[in-house]
Amino acid sequence: MAKHAVLSSGAKLWRSLPCAKSELRLELTLACGQTFRWRETAEGHWTGVIGGRVWTLTQTEDTLWYYVYTHQSGAGGENSSEDSLRAESVSASHHSEVEAEMLRDYFQLHVKLGDLYKEWGAADSHFKKISDIFTGVRMLRQDPIECLFSFICTSNNHISRIQGMVERLCQTLGSPLCQLDQTSYHDFPTLSALADSGVEERLRDLGFGYRARFLQQSAKQILDTHGPQWLVGLRNVPYLEARDSLRTLPGVGTKVADCVCLMCLDKCEAVPVDTHVWQIAKRDYKYTSDNGQKTLTEKVHKDIGDFFRKLWGPYAGWAHSVLFCGDLKKFQNLKEMTGLKQPKNEEERERECKGLKMKREFDLHQKKKKPKSERQKKAKMFVKTEEV
Repeated sequence: MAKHAVLSSGAKLWRSLPCAKSELRLELTLACGQTFRWRETAEGHWTGVIGGRVWTLTQTEDTLWYYVYTHQSGAGGENSSEDSLRAESVSASHHSEVEAEMLRDYFQLHVKLGDLYKEWGAADSHFKKISDIFTGVRMLRQDPIECLFSFICTSNNHISRIQGMVERLCQTLGSPLCQLDQTSYHDFPTLSALADSGVEERLRDLGFGYRARFLQQSAKQILDTHGPQWLVGLRNVPYLEARDSLRTLPGVGTKVADCVCLMCLDKCEAVPVDTHVWQIAKRDYKYTSDNGQKTLTEKVHKDIGDFFRKLWGPYAGWAHSVLFCGDLKKFQNLKEMTGLKQPKNEEERERECKGLKMKREFDLHQKKKKPKSERQKKAKMFVKTEEV
Protein backbone atom coordinates (compact mmCIF):
# COMPACT_ATOMS: atom_id res chain seq x y z
CA MET A 1 0.00 0.00 0.00
CA ALA A 2 1.24 3.50 -0.88
CA LYS A 3 2.34 5.72 1.98
CA HIS A 4 2.24 9.45 2.57
CA ALA A 5 5.43 11.01 1.21
CA VAL A 6 8.01 12.53 3.58
CA LEU A 7 10.69 14.88 2.26
CA SER A 8 13.49 13.30 4.31
CA SER A 9 12.76 9.85 2.81
CA GLY A 10 13.26 10.78 -0.84
CA ALA A 11 13.80 14.42 -1.70
CA LYS A 12 14.65 13.54 -5.34
CA LEU A 13 11.01 12.63 -5.94
CA TRP A 14 9.79 16.02 -4.73
CA ARG A 15 9.52 19.26 -6.70
CA SER A 16 9.86 22.75 -5.33
CA LEU A 17 9.06 26.42 -5.74
CA PRO A 18 11.00 29.31 -4.21
CA CYS A 19 8.87 30.70 -1.38
CA ALA A 20 10.01 32.19 1.92
CA LYS A 21 8.13 31.36 5.12
CA SER A 22 7.44 35.07 5.54
CA GLU A 23 5.32 34.74 2.37
CA LEU A 24 3.60 31.48 3.31
CA ARG A 25 3.31 29.41 6.47
CA LEU A 26 1.52 26.17 5.74
CA GLU A 27 0.61 25.36 9.35
CA LEU A 28 -1.29 28.65 9.65
CA THR A 29 -2.72 29.08 6.16
CA LEU A 30 -4.06 25.53 5.80
CA ALA A 31 -5.49 25.25 9.33
CA CYS A 32 -7.10 28.65 9.96
CA GLY A 33 -10.58 27.80 8.70
CA GLN A 34 -10.54 28.91 5.09
CA THR A 35 -10.20 25.34 3.78
CA PHE A 36 -11.20 22.06 5.43
CA ARG A 37 -9.48 19.25 3.51
CA TRP A 38 -5.82 19.46 4.54
CA ARG A 39 -4.37 17.17 7.23
CA GLU A 40 -0.91 17.12 8.81
CA THR A 41 0.18 13.58 7.84
CA ALA A 42 3.74 13.89 9.21
CA GLU A 43 5.45 16.65 11.14
CA GLY A 44 5.28 19.76 8.94
CA HIS A 45 3.78 17.77 6.03
CA TRP A 46 0.25 18.58 4.84
CA THR A 47 -1.77 16.34 2.53
CA GLY A 48 -4.88 17.44 0.63
CA VAL A 49 -6.56 17.72 -2.75
CA ILE A 50 -6.14 20.45 -5.37
CA GLY A 51 -7.58 20.18 -8.86
CA GLY A 52 -8.36 16.46 -8.74
CA ARG A 53 -4.84 15.60 -7.54
CA VAL A 54 -3.62 14.53 -4.11
CA TRP A 55 -0.67 16.56 -2.84
CA THR A 56 1.67 16.55 0.14
CA LEU A 57 3.25 19.90 0.90
CA THR A 58 6.06 20.88 3.24
CA GLN A 59 8.51 23.76 3.43
CA THR A 60 11.98 24.80 4.43
CA GLU A 61 12.98 28.37 5.22
CA ASP A 62 12.92 29.61 1.62
CA THR A 63 11.38 26.74 -0.38
CA LEU A 64 7.91 25.23 -0.81
CA TRP A 65 8.19 21.49 -1.53
CA TYR A 66 5.41 19.43 -3.09
CA TYR A 67 4.76 15.81 -3.95
CA VAL A 68 1.89 14.85 -6.28
CA TYR A 69 0.54 11.30 -6.17
CA THR A 70 -0.24 9.78 -9.56
CA HIS A 71 -1.76 6.55 -10.86
CA GLN A 72 0.61 4.64 -13.12
CA SER A 73 -1.20 2.04 -15.23
CA GLY A 74 0.68 -0.12 -17.70
CA ALA A 75 3.78 2.05 -17.89
CA GLY A 76 7.29 0.64 -17.62
CA GLY A 77 8.16 -3.08 -17.43
CA GLU A 78 10.10 -5.29 -19.82
CA ASN A 79 8.09 -4.28 -22.89
CA SER A 80 8.63 -0.52 -22.56
CA SER A 81 10.23 0.90 -25.66
CA GLU A 82 12.61 3.86 -25.85
CA ASP A 83 9.87 5.89 -27.57
CA SER A 84 7.35 5.24 -24.80
CA LEU A 85 9.92 6.15 -22.14
CA ARG A 86 10.69 9.38 -23.99
CA ALA A 87 6.95 10.13 -24.22
CA GLU A 88 6.59 9.54 -20.48
CA SER A 89 9.49 11.93 -19.82
CA VAL A 90 7.86 14.68 -21.93
CA SER A 91 4.51 14.02 -20.22
CA ALA A 92 6.13 14.18 -16.78
CA SER A 93 7.80 17.48 -17.68
CA HIS A 94 4.48 18.89 -18.88
CA HIS A 95 2.70 17.73 -15.72
CA SER A 96 5.43 19.30 -13.62
CA GLU A 97 4.87 22.71 -15.23
CA VAL A 98 1.09 22.40 -14.92
CA GLU A 99 1.32 21.41 -11.25
CA ALA A 100 3.72 24.23 -10.41
CA GLU A 101 1.30 26.72 -11.96
CA MET A 102 -1.62 25.14 -10.08
CA LEU A 103 0.25 25.63 -6.82
CA ARG A 104 1.19 29.25 -7.63
CA ASP A 105 -2.47 29.95 -8.42
CA TYR A 106 -3.81 28.15 -5.34
CA PHE A 107 -1.58 30.13 -2.97
CA GLN A 108 -1.72 33.30 -5.11
CA LEU A 109 2.06 33.54 -4.93
CA HIS A 110 2.07 36.53 -7.28
CA VAL A 111 0.81 38.62 -4.34
CA LYS A 112 3.75 39.95 -2.31
CA LEU A 113 2.49 39.32 1.20
CA GLY A 114 5.46 40.91 2.94
CA ASP A 115 4.71 44.25 1.27
CA LEU A 116 1.06 44.05 2.32
CA TYR A 117 2.02 43.26 5.93
CA LYS A 118 4.19 46.39 5.98
CA GLU A 119 1.34 48.55 4.65
CA TRP A 120 -1.19 47.15 7.13
CA GLY A 121 1.26 47.44 10.03
CA ALA A 122 2.00 51.07 9.21
CA ALA A 123 -1.73 51.87 9.21
CA ASP A 124 -2.68 49.75 12.23
CA SER A 125 -0.55 49.29 15.36
CA HIS A 126 -2.68 46.39 16.62
CA PHE A 127 -2.22 44.52 13.34
CA LYS A 128 1.54 45.13 13.58
CA LYS A 129 1.65 43.51 17.02
CA ILE A 130 -0.28 40.42 15.86
CA SER A 131 1.42 40.10 12.49
CA ASP A 132 4.89 39.95 14.04
CA ILE A 133 3.81 36.53 15.37
CA PHE A 134 1.44 35.39 12.63
CA THR A 135 3.52 35.91 9.50
CA GLY A 136 2.79 34.17 6.21
CA VAL A 137 -1.01 33.88 6.46
CA ARG A 138 -2.20 33.91 2.85
CA MET A 139 -5.62 33.79 1.24
CA LEU A 140 -6.11 30.71 -0.91
CA ARG A 141 -7.72 30.79 -4.36
CA GLN A 142 -9.91 27.72 -4.08
CA ASP A 143 -12.18 25.97 -6.52
CA PRO A 144 -15.52 27.87 -6.31
CA ILE A 145 -17.68 24.73 -6.05
CA GLU A 146 -15.61 23.29 -3.20
CA CYS A 147 -15.44 26.63 -1.40
CA LEU A 148 -19.17 27.42 -1.67
CA PHE A 149 -20.46 24.02 -0.58
CA SER A 150 -17.87 23.69 2.19
CA PHE A 151 -18.97 27.01 3.64
CA ILE A 152 -22.65 26.08 3.48
CA CYS A 153 -21.61 23.40 6.02
CA THR A 154 -20.19 26.05 8.40
CA SER A 155 -23.56 27.32 9.65
CA ASN A 156 -23.63 27.05 13.49
CA ASN A 157 -20.56 24.85 13.38
CA HIS A 158 -16.89 24.70 14.42
CA ILE A 159 -13.78 23.89 12.37
CA SER A 160 -13.15 20.30 13.47
CA ARG A 161 -16.79 19.29 12.89
CA ILE A 162 -16.87 21.06 9.52
CA GLN A 163 -13.77 19.12 8.48
CA GLY A 164 -15.52 15.85 9.27
CA MET A 165 -18.65 16.85 7.35
CA VAL A 166 -16.71 17.96 4.27
CA GLU A 167 -14.70 14.74 4.32
CA ARG A 168 -17.87 12.63 4.52
CA LEU A 169 -19.35 14.67 1.68
CA CYS A 170 -16.35 13.87 -0.52
CA GLN A 171 -16.21 10.19 0.40
CA THR A 172 -19.93 9.79 -0.29
CA LEU A 173 -20.31 11.79 -3.51
CA GLY A 174 -16.78 12.45 -4.84
CA SER A 175 -14.66 10.36 -7.20
CA PRO A 176 -11.91 8.27 -5.50
CA LEU A 177 -8.37 9.46 -6.21
CA CYS A 178 -5.97 7.28 -4.21
CA GLN A 179 -5.36 5.55 -0.89
CA LEU A 180 -2.39 6.34 1.36
CA ASP A 181 -1.70 4.62 4.66
CA GLN A 182 -5.30 3.34 4.79
CA THR A 183 -6.67 6.84 4.18
CA SER A 184 -8.84 7.22 1.08
CA TYR A 185 -8.74 10.51 -0.83
CA HIS A 186 -11.64 11.66 -3.00
CA ASP A 187 -12.22 14.58 -5.30
CA PHE A 188 -14.82 17.15 -4.30
CA PRO A 189 -18.29 16.26 -5.65
CA THR A 190 -19.51 17.78 -8.91
CA LEU A 191 -22.57 20.01 -9.07
CA SER A 192 -24.48 17.18 -10.74
CA ALA A 193 -23.64 14.78 -7.91
CA LEU A 194 -24.68 17.35 -5.30
CA ALA A 195 -27.94 18.19 -7.10
CA ASP A 196 -29.20 14.59 -7.28
CA SER A 197 -32.66 14.18 -5.73
CA GLY A 198 -31.49 11.53 -3.26
CA VAL A 199 -28.62 13.59 -1.85
CA GLU A 200 -30.57 15.32 0.92
CA GLU A 201 -31.67 12.06 2.53
CA ARG A 202 -28.19 10.52 2.23
CA LEU A 203 -26.55 13.53 3.85
CA ARG A 204 -29.12 13.71 6.65
CA ASP A 205 -28.22 10.11 7.46
CA LEU A 206 -24.58 11.27 7.68
CA GLY A 207 -25.37 13.95 10.27
CA PHE A 208 -25.65 17.06 8.06
CA GLY A 209 -29.04 18.04 9.51
CA TYR A 210 -30.77 21.00 7.86
CA ARG A 211 -27.61 21.74 5.84
CA ALA A 212 -28.33 18.66 3.69
CA ARG A 213 -31.28 20.44 2.07
CA PHE A 214 -29.26 23.62 1.48
CA LEU A 215 -26.48 21.67 -0.25
CA GLN A 216 -28.80 19.80 -2.60
CA GLN A 217 -31.07 22.77 -3.36
CA SER A 218 -28.19 25.20 -4.00
CA ALA A 219 -26.56 22.78 -6.46
CA LYS A 220 -29.88 22.22 -8.24
CA GLN A 221 -30.62 25.95 -8.41
CA ILE A 222 -27.20 26.70 -9.91
CA LEU A 223 -27.61 24.04 -12.61
CA ASP A 224 -31.27 24.83 -13.39
CA THR A 225 -30.99 28.62 -13.33
CA HIS A 226 -27.41 29.54 -14.19
CA GLY A 227 -25.42 26.61 -15.57
CA PRO A 228 -22.24 24.84 -14.42
CA GLN A 229 -19.86 27.74 -15.22
CA TRP A 230 -21.80 30.37 -13.30
CA LEU A 231 -19.72 30.27 -10.12
CA VAL A 232 -16.40 30.67 -11.93
CA GLY A 233 -17.97 33.50 -13.96
CA LEU A 234 -18.60 35.47 -10.75
CA ARG A 235 -14.86 36.12 -10.65
CA ASN A 236 -15.43 38.62 -13.45
CA VAL A 237 -18.17 40.73 -11.84
CA PRO A 238 -17.89 43.41 -9.11
CA TYR A 239 -17.75 42.35 -5.48
CA LEU A 240 -21.22 43.48 -4.37
CA GLU A 241 -22.85 41.98 -7.45
CA ALA A 242 -21.14 38.64 -6.83
CA ARG A 243 -22.14 38.68 -3.16
CA ASP A 244 -25.77 39.47 -3.91
CA SER A 245 -25.87 36.73 -6.54
CA LEU A 246 -24.57 34.17 -4.04
CA ARG A 247 -27.13 35.23 -1.45
CA THR A 248 -29.95 34.05 -3.71
CA LEU A 249 -28.85 30.45 -2.99
CA PRO A 250 -30.43 28.43 -0.15
CA GLY A 251 -28.27 28.44 2.97
CA VAL A 252 -26.07 31.34 1.82
CA GLY A 253 -26.20 34.43 4.00
CA THR A 254 -23.98 37.50 3.95
CA LYS A 255 -21.11 35.96 5.91
CA VAL A 256 -20.93 32.79 3.77
CA ALA A 257 -21.23 34.87 0.59
CA ASP A 258 -18.33 37.07 1.75
CA CYS A 259 -16.20 34.00 2.54
CA VAL A 260 -16.80 32.66 -0.97
CA CYS A 261 -16.10 36.06 -2.55
CA LEU A 262 -12.81 36.37 -0.67
CA MET A 263 -11.55 32.79 -0.81
CA CYS A 264 -12.27 31.79 -4.39
CA LEU A 265 -13.77 34.67 -6.41
CA ASP A 266 -10.87 37.17 -6.26
CA LYS A 267 -12.74 39.77 -4.16
CA CYS A 268 -9.87 40.82 -1.90
CA GLU A 269 -11.92 43.59 -0.31
CA ALA A 270 -14.55 41.19 1.06
CA VAL A 271 -14.45 41.06 4.88
CA PRO A 272 -16.50 38.14 6.26
CA VAL A 273 -18.07 39.28 9.54
CA ASP A 274 -19.34 36.79 12.11
CA THR A 275 -19.69 37.15 15.87
CA HIS A 276 -15.98 36.31 16.20
CA VAL A 277 -14.88 39.19 13.92
CA TRP A 278 -17.46 41.48 15.53
CA GLN A 279 -15.85 40.70 18.89
CA ILE A 280 -12.38 41.52 17.50
CA ALA A 281 -13.69 44.87 16.22
CA LYS A 282 -15.17 45.81 19.60
CA ARG A 283 -12.38 44.42 21.77
CA ASP A 284 -9.27 45.42 19.82
CA TYR A 285 -10.49 48.45 17.81
CA LYS A 286 -13.00 49.91 20.30
CA TYR A 287 -15.64 49.71 17.59
CA THR A 288 -18.84 51.25 19.01
CA SER A 289 -20.90 52.23 15.97
CA ASP A 290 -23.30 49.33 16.62
CA ASN A 291 -24.84 51.33 19.50
CA GLY A 292 -24.94 48.33 21.80
CA GLN A 293 -26.60 46.09 19.20
CA LYS A 294 -26.90 42.51 20.53
CA THR A 295 -27.35 40.69 17.21
CA LEU A 296 -25.28 40.81 14.03
CA THR A 297 -27.57 42.72 11.66
CA GLU A 298 -26.95 43.51 7.99
CA LYS A 299 -26.11 47.09 8.98
CA VAL A 300 -23.53 45.99 11.56
CA HIS A 301 -22.04 43.60 9.00
CA LYS A 302 -21.72 46.38 6.41
CA ASP A 303 -20.41 48.96 8.90
CA ILE A 304 -17.69 46.66 10.26
CA GLY A 305 -16.68 45.65 6.73
CA ASP A 306 -16.46 49.32 5.71
CA PHE A 307 -14.50 50.12 8.89
CA PHE A 308 -11.82 47.54 8.06
CA ARG A 309 -11.78 48.37 4.34
CA LYS A 310 -11.08 52.01 5.20
CA LEU A 311 -8.33 50.96 7.64
CA TRP A 312 -6.58 48.29 5.53
CA GLY A 313 -7.37 49.17 1.91
CA PRO A 314 -8.13 46.97 -1.13
CA TYR A 315 -6.73 43.76 0.41
CA ALA A 316 -8.74 44.19 3.63
CA GLY A 317 -10.02 40.61 3.45
CA TRP A 318 -6.45 39.28 3.55
CA ALA A 319 -5.61 41.41 6.59
CA HIS A 320 -8.79 40.25 8.32
CA SER A 321 -7.68 36.62 7.88
CA VAL A 322 -4.44 37.33 9.79
CA LEU A 323 -6.34 38.65 12.82
CA PHE A 324 -8.88 35.84 12.56
CA CYS A 325 -6.06 33.30 12.56
CA GLY A 326 -4.35 35.03 15.48
CA ASP A 327 -7.54 34.82 17.54
CA LEU A 328 -8.10 31.06 17.13
CA LYS A 329 -7.60 29.03 20.31
CA LYS A 330 -5.51 26.42 18.50
CA PHE A 331 -2.78 29.00 17.86
CA GLN A 332 -2.66 30.68 21.27
CA ASN A 333 0.55 28.84 22.14
CA LEU A 334 2.33 31.08 19.60
CA LYS A 335 1.22 34.14 21.57
CA GLU A 336 2.24 32.59 24.86
CA MET A 337 5.72 31.83 23.51
CA THR A 338 6.17 35.53 22.76
CA GLY A 339 4.54 36.75 25.95
CA LEU A 340 1.53 38.17 24.13
CA LYS A 341 -1.51 36.94 26.03
CA GLN A 342 -4.89 36.45 24.44
CA PRO A 343 -7.08 39.43 25.36
CA LYS A 344 -10.31 38.52 27.13
CA ASN A 345 -13.53 38.84 25.19
CA GLU A 346 -16.71 40.35 26.65
CA GLU A 347 -18.09 37.03 27.91
CA GLU A 348 -14.84 36.14 29.67
CA ARG A 349 -14.62 39.60 31.24
CA GLU A 350 -18.25 39.33 32.34
CA ARG A 351 -17.64 35.92 33.90
CA GLU A 352 -14.50 37.22 35.61
CA CYS A 353 -16.37 40.26 37.01
CA LYS A 354 -19.21 38.04 38.17
CA GLY A 355 -16.71 35.72 39.87
CA LEU A 356 -15.01 38.65 41.63
CA LYS A 357 -18.37 40.03 42.75
CA MET A 358 -19.39 36.64 44.20
CA LYS A 359 -16.01 36.35 45.95
CA ARG A 360 -16.41 39.83 47.49
CA GLU A 361 -19.92 38.99 48.68
CA PHE A 362 -18.68 35.71 50.15
CA ASP A 363 -15.77 37.43 51.95
CA LEU A 364 -18.11 40.11 53.30
CA HIS A 365 -20.50 37.45 54.54
CA GLN A 366 -17.65 35.60 56.26
CA LYS A 367 -16.49 38.81 57.95
CA LYS A 368 -19.97 39.42 59.31
CA LYS A 369 -20.16 35.88 60.60
CA LYS A 370 -16.77 35.96 62.35
CA PRO A 371 -17.48 38.62 65.04
CA LYS A 372 -20.74 36.88 65.90
CA SER A 373 -18.91 33.61 66.30
CA GLU A 374 -16.33 35.19 68.59
CA ARG A 375 -19.08 36.78 70.73
CA GLN A 376 -20.76 33.40 71.04
CA LYS A 377 -17.49 31.81 72.20
CA LYS A 378 -16.96 34.53 74.82
CA ALA A 379 -20.52 34.13 76.03
CA LYS A 380 -20.04 30.39 76.46
CA MET A 381 -16.81 30.97 78.37
CA PHE A 382 -18.57 33.48 80.62
CA VAL A 383 -21.36 31.00 81.38
CA LYS A 384 -18.81 28.29 82.24
CA THR A 385 -16.96 30.72 84.56
CA GLU A 386 -20.19 31.60 86.36
CA GLU A 387 -20.95 27.91 86.85
CA VAL A 388 -17.55 27.33 88.42
